[in-house]
Amino acid sequence: MKSIQLAEVQEHLHTFAGKTCHIHLETTQGAYDKHPIGCFIRNAQVQVERAQIRGTNPYRVGLKIPLGWVYAEGLNVFDWDERGRLLLEGHDDNGKLQVALHIHLNAL
Repeated sequence: MKSIQLAEVQEHLHTFAGKTCHIHLETTQGAYDKHPIGCFIRNAQVQVERAQIRGTNPYRVGLKIPLGWVYAEGLNVFDWDERGRLLLEGHDDNGKLQVALHIHLNAL
């Protein structure tokens, strides 16, 4: 994975606009602390109306869907893999995963 480049990630996000996509979203903030918190969703099918990245490192990404938004914050690295998946993640200073948002046109 490499550091997020705003324009490059936005270009990839545009490829999902107007399409039905599958997403994986998880947070692990606090998983290494006394009071773990988190969320996990995998292979959720969503109709993406638009997709945007905003902020400065760390970044936030929002996917507009018909009834609201899917939102991930704290992202700092990404990859666009050979299967056409956009993998966005946020890692802490020790390299531990804190947030992940993966988007693909087919089941992940």
